[in-house]
Amino acid sequence: MGRVSDALARTGLEVSDPARDYLRSDNWGGGVARALVESQAKVVLLMPAAASSNAVQRSIDYALGAKNYSNRLIPVFVGDKASVSETDFSWILCRMPWFELADTETPQVLAIAEAIRKNS
Repeated sequence: MGRVSDALARTGLEVSDPARDYLRSDNWGGGVARALVESQAKVVLLMPAAASSNAVQRSIDYALGAKNYSNRLIPVFVGDKASVSETDFSWILCRMPWFELADTETPQVLAIAEAIRKNS
């Protein structure tokens, strides 16, 4: 996640990354909640393990219902998308345009950054 958020930040976007922005002793939950309310877009990184993660599913459900994310949820699949089925994720999410990233040292995020700017 850090590589993707760092790459997006290098495109000039303001990026909130809980793993980078908060110490273990911080009010992590409060900071994340504040970032979710204040942000104008949400990039959700998906991989095969995400399909069975309740935390990921709750995060997606929140973004799908939040007004500030209307048309601003950006699903990004990391790795081989062929390893998952459409039924592994919400039907709404599956009908959205997805971006795919190879699991490389430097993620290629320009198209994602452009989509965020276009919809913000």
